[in-house]
Amino acid sequence: MTVELLRLVTPAREYLDPFIVALKQGWSPQTSRDVSASYLAAIEADGDAFLADLVSSEGLIEQPDGTMRPRLPQIVRWMWDGEFVGSINLRWQPGGDELPPHVSGHVGYAVVPWKRGRGHATAALRLLLPEARMVGLTAIEITTNADNVASQKVIERCGGVLVGTRDDLFTGLSKHVYRIGLGS
Repeated sequence: MTVELLRLVTPAREYLDPFIVALKQGWSPQTSRDVSASYLAAIEADGDAFLADLVSSEGLIEQPDGTMRPRLPQIVRWMWDGEFVGSINLRWQPGGDELPPHVSGHVGYAVVPWKRGRGHATAALRLLLPEARMVGLTAIEITTNADNVASQKVIERCGGVLVGTRDDLFTGLSKHVYRIGLGS
């Protein structure tokens, strides 16, 4: 499959089996911590409830340090090119572009290892930008580890400009902070 066929899909039962395969192979949709085991357990308990919770903006979400915080509005998409490619999400705070200090950025993404290096993350981020505009954002912030050159290139290819660095609140690792203006 080629990256030109990439589309973003809302997580749904019809895409769940390939998502499970990726989790079983050790891939995690979160880069701050491995959630594959907890996701697999939740899917086994009730796949439909897992999917509903995954895309919900209601309730609480566990932070990497174990604290619980209210969820922000979010859009969760799975990358699909005829096969499962990875996930990408957008989160925001209503009324502006600012995020709470415990949120590392507006966008997070993760591509399965066997699909990396083919442009999927770049294509997915480009496809997500119009959704960010639609929810009223004028710019988004994305952070990436200082040593993650591949992710930095994805962000830069989508118009991201390095605006600084900061230490991750949970890991203490230095993060590069990028900004992508969304125009009007």
